[in-house]
Amino acid sequence: MRGKIMAGVAALGLMGSLAGCSGGSEQAANGSNEIVNNSALAEAALSVERLDPALDAVIAPDAKIEKVASGFAFTEGPVWYKGRLWFADLPNNRVVATTADGKTETVIEQSGGAPTPSTSGFKGSNGMVVDKDGTLLITQHAARQIARVDDQMKITTFLDKFEGKRLNSPNDLVYAPDGALWFTDPSYGLAKQNDDPAKEIKFNGVYRYKDGKLTAAIKDLTMPNGLGFSPDGKVLYVANSGPAMALWRYDVAADGTVSNGKPLAEWPGSADDVPDGLKVDSAGNIWATGPGGIRIIAPDGKVLGQIKLPEVAANLGWADDGKTAYITASTSIYRIPLAGRGQMPLYVKP
Repeated sequence: MRGKIMAGVAALGLMGSLAGCSGGSEQAANGSNEIVNNSALAEAALSVERLDPALDAVIAPDAKIEKVASGFAFTEGPVWYKGRLWFADLPNNRVVATTADGKTETVIEQSGGAPTPSTSGFKGSNGMVVDKDGTLLITQHAARQIARVDDQMKITTFLDKFEGKRLNSPNDLVYAPDGALWFTDPSYGLAKQNDDPAKEIKFNGVYRYKDGKLTAAIKDLTMPNGLGFSPDGKVLYVANSGPAMALWRYDVAADGTVSNGKPLAEWPGSADDVPDGLKVDSAGNIWATGPGGIRIIAPDGKVLGQIKLPEVAANLGWADDGKTAYITASTSIYRIPLAGRGQMPLYVKP
């Protein structure tokens, strides 16, 4: 969550100028589709900052960032699905799909689970992941649940309670290599967040779901957001959006328990943008959104480089068998080719 952050908007990535955005209509989205390379925008605003020579094996020196589509309110939760990039247009409470050449279509209306005006911001959907049967799992803020979307676009509840209590507002989710589903559950979707009387679970957790059992793996992060795994599944990374901004890493045992939690990277002080979504590439590097853009961080914590955009980068997802990174950033979708490969999700439906 970045841009000029209003109170309570940090971890969703909504900008303070949100009310003035015109991304709420299909016409606005479709009318803005374009492919723009570095030459069309200021180099400093759309660039790859190279901090270590090892970045060349991840992103080639001549790689160009392209704008694929624009005209949205705030984009999140990207996943390559059925030949298109699906993503949440969060304030507008919908899921949109775009082709590689920027043709967009709204595929789910009221994706947060309830009808809401665009200015409500928090009530749309967020993260998405393909399930093992090829259906889609989405996090719904208004409904406070993870829902399944089948091939007929029917939406049903998948997970909505922990120990009999309603979840806060599931945010991001990922399948670990062992087939367990992990997700974060901060309170950003609640009107008063941690102080909301509707909040039934005292903590903002990181959960693991496997073999029909839901467990709270982490309870002591203040606002857990994006998450991902090392390629071997032995390390879990979680972005904590605030107030202490950090990328946390945990050792993961075979039974799914975590230990040795510690910050791998930190953003001291305050900033208009905060740690949000993240992905891990096949070499184990973490692509973490946060203040200033997307940092590419080696497993040992060394920052190899940073992708800078003219908008707030909230999340990213892999496509083209891991050879392309698509970035959801405020009103637009960007992409950049990789020299290496992204770690594709455990389940895909290309």
